[in-house]
Amino acid sequence: MDTSSPAVFVNAELLRTYVGRKVRAVVQVIGFDGGVVTGKSVDDQQLIIKVTSPFAEIWTNFGSTFDTHSYNQLCLLANGEFKSLFL
Repeated sequence: MDTSSPAVFVNAELLRTYVGRKVRAVVQVIGFDGGVVTGKSVDDQQLIIKVTSPFAEIWTNFGSTFDTHSYNQLCLLANGEFKSLFL
């Protein structure tokens, strides 16, 4: 794992804490229009994402069986009580 440029796991609520910083987020894409992605975060909030390089580095299709509840819990743990265990 490359630790030279760490990125914290976030949901929409936590995203506000990391403005201007590199983060990792899982978003269900609802729509895409001219470089703007509309999506739903793992904590069921709507996000509007402007796709400009190098900000959106990796896009992955997790399919229809991804457990968003568990990922949301991971985000909360990674930014709370167990923050020291994450990058």
